[in-house]
Amino acid sequence: MEKSINLPGGISACFPAFNDGGTIVGVVRAALEILPQLTDSYEVIVVNDGSSDHTSDVLAEIGARHPEVRVIEHTRNLGYGAALRSGFQAVTKEWVFYTDGDGQYDPREMLTLAGVLTPEIDVVNGYKIARNDPGYRILIGAIFRRLTRVLYGIRLRDVNCDFRLMRRSLFDRVKLESDSGAICVEMIRKFQDAGARFAEVPVHHYPRMYGRSQIFSVSRMMRIIWQLGIVWWQLIVKRDRRPQTVPTVTPS
Repeated sequence: MEKSINLPGGISACFPAFNDGGTIVGVVRAALEILPQLTDSYEVIVVNDGSSDHTSDVLAEIGARHPEVRVIEHTRNLGYGAALRSGFQAVTKEWVFYTDGDGQYDPREMLTLAGVLTPEIDVVNGYKIARNDPGYRILIGAIFRRLTRVLYGIRLRDVNCDFRLMRRSLFDRVKLESDSGAICVEMIRKFQDAGARFAEVPVHHYPRMYGRSQIFSVSRMMRIIWQLGIVWWQLIVKRDRRPQTVPTVTPS
């Protein structure tokens, strides 16, 4: 297949999956369809975060058929952030793409992200053209975006959009610690502090066709709120309280 874009250093596509047995194969196949148009050097990494459905079975089957696919198994559910961190630690290519395994984003729109890359860009972040979720989730998402701008200084228009293409070298400059959904705010804020340069492009968001979101349970929401508090304290409060150094001037 002729490449329409040539990403130097190749690309690793990462997909966290938790009880996504009905969607993850389609997500992986879509990635395998588009990746050869981006580079000759690519890999797909799926992190099965302790799924209790048939996710393990379908991943074993597609992994056996496609040598480019690697599956990382968590023996128990460790959380969304932990799944992402496992995937990021396993990548070997120069560029890292990730999105969720639930099929609400189309990996073929990776081509849209790569299309705006320049040597000056470190991260290309998607933003949802329209969110296809229940009304209460749309409302919560809108409130969350506003709060992250005010409390964390996030400059992206849609930090909730887990559809990103990033330079792998960024992970040599920042250390991610969250194991919940708070990882998105932590990651973007740390990238901003590290001087990363961003571009943003619109992407489609589709209704969930299988399973249900794992975030909206009391225990998971409390975990996210707790970890967001830790991120806010470490990256905002403690940073602002550090003593400011005054440059010294040597008399001539």
